[in-house]
Amino acid sequence: MTPGFERVGCETKWEGRIVSARVERWRHADGDEVEREVVSHQGAVAIVAHDDEHVWLVRQPREPVADPALLELPAGKLDVEEESPLDTAKRELGEEVGKAAAQWRELQAFYTSPGFSDERVIAYLATDLRDVDPGSSENERIKIVAWPLERLDEALDACEDAKSLIGLLCLKALRS
Repeated sequence: MTPGFERVGCETKWEGRIVSARVERWRHADGDEVEREVVSHQGAVAIVAHDDEHVWLVRQPREPVADPALLELPAGKLDVEEESPLDTAKRELGEEVGKAAAQWRELQAFYTSPGFSDERVIAYLATDLRDVDPGSSENERIKIVAWPLERLDEALDACEDAKSLIGLLCLKALRS
């Protein structure tokens, strides 16, 4: 039992390829029960990859928010069975920007929107980069952006993606 409340019911209402939706009932310690609609997601990773001169970002179309070129960190879903989050991050860095890193460090793990979703993202710092063959891209329309580190504040201003803002703010704090 989670301190303060316990789940007393759950019904899945819809399942898709990436998310599912369910209705959960929770009982709090005082006896009150609440119902919550939850969008479930397997989780994801985001990669803050930088060298001495650039932080490596991507631009890609994000149809749900009607942005044809949203500025983001390289990232990916935890959708390969038995692949660790770190291995997912390593694979995604190679696939999205054609880079591999010798040094990896977990920066921050966070829920993207805990009011209605259980999606959790782990942001990693990747350094000591080298070029690799990106292999095949799963029909992704990604443009690689080598953003100058000296203009990190401009990247923060240009970014509207939460995972990318969190990762870039962590990078700024590390550089301070």
